[in-house]
Formats: sequence, structure tokens, C-alpha cells
Amino acid sequence: MTPSIRRQLIVALLTTIAVAVLAASYGSYRLARAEVDTVFDYHLKQIALSLRDHAPQSNTQLPPVDDQLDFVIQVFTRDGSRLYASHPHASLPGHAQPGFSTVDTDDGRWRVYAIQLNDQVVQVAQPTRVRKEAAATAALRTVIPFLALLPVLGALIWWTVGAGLAQLDHIAREVKSRSAAQLEPLPLAGVPVEARPLIEALNDLLQRRSAALDAQRAFIADAAHEMRTPLTALQLQATLIERADSDADRITAVADLKRGLVRASHVVQQLLTLAREEPGGKTAQSFTRLDLVSLAGMAVADHMLLAESRGIDLGLEKSVASAPAKGDAEALRTLIANLVENAIRYTPGPGRVDIAVAIEGGQPLLTIADSGPGIPAEERERVFDRFYRRTGVAESGSGLGLAIVRVIADRHGASVELGDSPLGGLLVCVRFPPV
Repeated sequence: MTPSIRRQLIVALLTTIAVAVLAASYGSYRLARAEVDTVFDYHLKQIALSLRDHAPQSNTQLPPVDDQLDFVIQVFTRDGSRLYASHPHASLPGHAQPGFSTVDTDDGRWRVYAIQLNDQVVQVAQPTRVRKEAAATAALRTVIPFLALLPVLGALIWWTVGAGLAQLDHIAREVKSRSAAQLEPLPLAGVPVEARPLIEALNDLLQRRSAALDAQRAFIADAAHEMRTPLTALQLQATLIERADSDADRITAVADLKRGLVRASHVVQQLLTLAREEPGGKTAQSFTRLDLVSLAGMAVADHMLLAESRGIDLGLEKSVASAPAKGDAEALRTLIANLVENAIRYTPGPGRVDIAVAIEGGQPLLTIADSGPGIPAEERERVFDRFYRRTGVAESGSGLGLAIVRVIADRHGASVELGDSPLGGLLVCVRFPPV
């Protein structure tokens, strides 16, 4: 059963009040007991003193005392002979010490006051249970009004808690009434201090959701714009094939169409890769332990033919036997492949591309250096933007390669830095977190 905040608060408050009432009852009982002891001790002493001039010489000199009287009076001679006892059956000691004392008997505990008057000792006693009962009665009379008010307090607490939680109900209704496109922040005016963190968290979520939707819309618009050019080119090339008058023209048009198809397929593949690597775009997978040296070796083998066709000397420098890391092997292969492919495509031949894997400061480090034209320092951050292509570069591309690299690196907690290569071109450093 789902717990109710209102019910929990009411139960907690009523329990606290009940405990407080019980504590107050005990305190009232202790205070009442102290007051009762003081009053009854005074009565014991006054009764004893009242017999100063009228101490009996035998049981026949005083009338019998009502059995309902709480006090027991006894008179003794100096040698301990009892001259008088108001309740002969009372099991009190024959001779108590002067002043106040508390004694235990077969009939229970007694409070005793003894005083010497002339040649006699007068002893007045009272059972302590009488005092306990009187104190309990006084304390109960004090507590009964509070106990009677508990239902009223419960109703007041129910109403007060409900009024306090009404603001949350209002917030819930406002959120529920919104459409999926309404992502404006919730107003903070008039919100209780306790509910403010919840509203601020909701506003932060709405802001992040709005930013994600804006990024998605921008991505879709950019992707549509990017795909329009190759699709238009494919339509023109198909038209040229239809209008070709000779086999040679037709063969040329078909070759152009194939190149256009390859370019369009590459753009689509890059878009799919980027969407898959975006946060939330891929099912969360547990990272596995892998070796960056092995992944770099596979990248070199995969791009060797492309490098040879462009006159590029592609090599792998292994300063360590292995560089363990944790991550998604498929995603990291894509990261390394994009970096190697970019280095090969933008390095004019004859040229050189060196891949190196090392351990630096306990962290795996992947570097790719080329002898190409490099990237000016003022543009090195912009090249990670989607669909960004540098002006004045003859090599065409989708503008998504480095954007995919940045997304994959962020997902793995790695950093990507661009710098100057010792070969004269661009140096890319990917630093992974230690395993």
C-alpha cells in the first residue's frame, strides 16, 4: 500500500502528543505526590501534637476510631509498653524513631511520625498507598481534559495538514494539465519553502527536456538539410542516365550515381551512429574490459588499403604491450576509425599518419598524428559541432566524424584534445580514465 504523507504526519503528531501527555501525566503525578506527601506529613505532625495535653493512659480513655480513618494513632510509655492503639490490628512497629520515617510491614509501606510528649511517645502512621491514590487522582484530573481533546486535536491536525498539502495538489494539477509541448518553468511565487526544492527540481528537468527537444529538432533539421544535397544529386544523376545518348555517357552517369549513393549511405550511417551514441539514444550497456592497443591495431588493418590508395604511410607505435580500458568495444572502434579516416582523407599524399597508444599518468592515451595541413587553433573547438565543415578544404565530408568522436568520448568519460603534430599537421589526443 502506498504510504500517505497526510496519514504519516497525523500519526506522528498524535503519537508525539500522546507521548507528551503521558510524560506530563507522570510529571503531574510526581509533583502531586510531593505535594500530597508534604500535606499528609503536616497532618501526621499536627495530629501527634494535638495529643500533647490529652495523651491517653489506656484504650478506654479515648473513644474508638472509625476504621475508615486513614491514620493510625499509637501511644507508648518510655519503656515501650503500648498504652493506646486506634487500630489494634495494624502491624506497625512497637516503637518508631522520633520524627518522620517510612517502614515496611506485612500490610504494606507506612509513613510514620513519632514525638515524645512528657513521659509518653505518640506515634501517628498512615499507609503510603493512600498518598499514591490521592496523587494519582490529582494527576488524572489534570490529564483527563487533554485526553478528551485528542480527537479534537486529531481533527484539527487533519485539516491543518490537508491545508498545507493543498499546495502540492495544486502543483500536481498544474503539471497534469500541461501538454507535452508546454515546458515553461513552474512559477515559484507563493510556493512554500518545503515545496520549493521539488519545484526547482521539476523546473530543472523541464529545462533539460526543452534543451533536449531543441537539440533534437536542430539535429533533424540539419540532417534533412544535409541529406537534401546528395538526394538532389542522385535525382540529377538518374536523369542523366535516362538522357544518355551513348554507352559511354551512360557508363559515366552510372559511375557518378554510384559515388552519390556511397556518399548518401555514408551520411546516413554517420547519422545513425550519432543518434545511437547520443545520451538516451542507446540502450545502456555495461562496459567491458578491453585493450586499446588491440583496437588501434584493428583500425590500422581496416584502413591500410585506403591509406595506400592515397599514398599515406599509416603505422602504429606501441609504447606498451597493452593499454587496458573499460568501455563499449564497438563504439570505441568507431571513435578510432573516424579519427584515422579523417587523418587519411585530409592528409595529402605522399603523407604520414602515426597512431600511438601509451600509458601516461596511469591513464590510457591514444594519439593520432598526421602530416596534413592541420586545423587553426581558433577552429579546433568548432570542428566538433555537427555538420561543421571548414571553408577552403577540398575534401568533402558529412561534418559528423568529430561530433561522433566527442559524443563517444563523453560517454566513456574520456577527453579529446586537438593540438599541433610533430609531423606538421594535426595531433589528436584521447585520454581515457584509469581502469
